[in-house]
Amino acid sequence: MKFLYFAVAVLTLAACAPSTGPASGGSDEKTGTLRVWFYDEPNRAPKDKVLNEAAKEFTDRHPGVEIEITYIPTTPARHERFKGAFNDPASSPDVVEYGNTDLAEYVAAGGLADLTADLEGQDIAAHLFQSVSVDGKKYGLPWFIGIRALYYRTDVFDDLGLIPPTSIGGLNVAARTIRAKRPDLYGIAVGGEYTFGALPFIWDSGGDITELDSAESRKGVKAYTGLMTQDICPPRSCVSLTGGKTVELFAAGKAAMGILGNFSRSAVDAGPAAGNYDVVPLPGRNDGSIAPAFAGGNNLGVMKNAEHRTLAVDFLKLLGSEEYQTKMYKAMGNLPTLTGVRQKLAKEEPFLEPFLATVDRGTRFVPIDPAWVKIDNGKVIPTMLQKIATGQATVEAATSEAAAAVKTAFGRS
Repeated sequence: MKFLYFAVAVLTLAACAPSTGPASGGSDEKTGTLRVWFYDEPNRAPKDKVLNEAAKEFTDRHPGVEIEITYIPTTPARHERFKGAFNDPASSPDVVEYGNTDLAEYVAAGGLADLTADLEGQDIAAHLFQSVSVDGKKYGLPWFIGIRALYYRTDVFDDLGLIPPTSIGGLNVAARTIRAKRPDLYGIAVGGEYTFGALPFIWDSGGDITELDSAESRKGVKAYTGLMTQDICPPRSCVSLTGGKTVELFAAGKAAMGILGNFSRSAVDAGPAAGNYDVVPLPGRNDGSIAPAFAGGNNLGVMKNAEHRTLAVDFLKLLGSEEYQTKMYKAMGNLPTLTGVRQKLAKEEPFLEPFLATVDRGTRFVPIDPAWVKIDNGKVIPTMLQKIATGQATVEAATSEAAAAVKTAFGRS
């Protein structure tokens, strides 16, 4: 057995690759070097350990097979790296980890293999398979998900005699009360550049990204931007906040609430808020309801140019198995996509309960279309939120402008 590891910090090869459609390639060799790309991460050591174990188990089962793992960055440079591999079979890996919001772009480029028949019978909820599906075909296995919920400071709530909010209205009231009685704190940390914090409000109201100027979407936008006010989260400070910055504020003890992910736990536990917080599902409009969350996360796919298709699918399934999803959760905090694994972990870790309740309620996803990249890169939603929060535009005007930008991205008039 043999494992080969490469950490790729600067990616220049893809820049030389042709920008035309994908080259025809792909085969099904049963021996040789299986090339795999994974995302690099600041705390890669635990991930590397799990992947090392998986590689050893796989090569022990497959004599004559080597595993070559390359770590690629999560920066925009990844897009060029993937494009190069789509167009040049010689530079193509067999298995890839990719962000689920990149799905439409990669499928449109013709770079990923259709794995629909290979993934039958997986213990994964249908709504989670949205992140790998285009036109009814599955182009990967959802490997892990990132779900956001409402973190709140238990010490602050106890001191002020408050209970965790169970509706958006209650959330607004609690945030105002906290800001009034504890002006050193933001009632809740929300941001004008926090798209995935705002979307649950839009979805809960019955709106959607593709119809931002509808009455339902406007209701959700108004509910979210209503939290960026002087008596909750002052616009001057909050309109420029990203999701990452809201995590920093909550962890630093400067906000009483925050819409944070299961993946934010380590950051919070490393700050002053550690030991003084709890988590509940982000509430919806109706009392006791849960707002739908964006199902972030990463997928595992097989390249259409893969030289070892069968081996690639087998290795993908090993990494996506109950054993290795559990190991990746314990190593990196990645929330498993397998329903049975999440249920087992919930019994062991009460912290996961609000996130799992949110998943069970049903998650949502961004449009499965290359247009989403234009919408996201163009900051269509953040611009809308910021104009409303700062008073530069009314809800009606800002949502109409954003809706027009969305239609343009989709090539609609």
